[in-house]
Amino acid sequence: MTMPVMEPDLDATVLQDWARAIDEGPFSSLCWGERITFSNPDNLTLLGALAAWTSRVRLVTTVIVPQLHDPVMLAKALATADMLSGGRLTVGVGVGGRHEDYHAVGADLATQTIRGMAERVAVMKRVWAGEKITESVLPVGPSPVQPGGPPLFVGAIGPKTVRSAAAWADGLAGTTLDLDVAKQNELFDVAREAWAQAGKPQPHLATSFWFAFGAPDEARAQVHGHLRRYMNWIPAEYVDAMAPTTGWAGTEDELLTVLRRFEDIGTDEVQLIPTSSDLGQVRRAAEVAARL
Repeated sequence: MTMPVMEPDLDATVLQDWARAIDEGPFSSLCWGERITFSNPDNLTLLGALAAWTSRVRLVTTVIVPQLHDPVMLAKALATADMLSGGRLTVGVGVGGRHEDYHAVGADLATQTIRGMAERVAVMKRVWAGEKITESVLPVGPSPVQPGGPPLFVGAIGPKTVRSAAAWADGLAGTTLDLDVAKQNELFDVAREAWAQAGKPQPHLATSFWFAFGAPDEARAQVHGHLRRYMNWIPAEYVDAMAPTTGWAGTEDELLTVLRRFEDIGTDEVQLIPTSSDLGQVRRAAEVAARL
């Protein structure tokens, strides 16, 4: 389950209530993504709070863009979070799709590439391994609880990115707009093959999609409204055109059917993305997850 970080009018109470509801189960992971030029909470600050507010569920960043951060400071912050959470952190990374976020932090747009991401991941892994990356007296700490650092998932929807990440990633944090199971399985097959060629264990295969519970028109309108807010870098008419077929809207039984279809292709995890901060939505999703 993904935190409602892209919803408007959030406060500490809403975020804490969601975190505790997710931690109560039966969800496997608590997820959230990163934006800079948006009203969402800062990714790393929230990570510290989530580590304190939860005790069971894995914490998954989906995604952090390493190019928007100093990689050494990012590695230190994530190692700290791994320590605070008792080794419950998984780090999803991606190149990011919005130039405005790069501009806002003074990041070089030339680094908005798979290579630019991989170079920063390599620095982070050196920090987590306890290597000195300068002539310092001690290496950068603290050491993460998980040996070698938190598992790394690559946020990707294309085969080129997936293949290039096989050398350093532990899994895939994908997304599907239209819930096309066959297309998702094709990408999973790319990952399975790339990981095998790299001589690595099978990758953790995750995907995500937006969801809304309710009567058909009401639930679909909720998804549409969320997309209008979140996809504010895309002309509204394009968002309106894609909204009727983006994400999922319906009843508990209908969501269970969709999740079973993803289960059938070997999906390890579906990370549901809310389109409302209404706590009732996460509780209804919990009822579905308990039936899997």
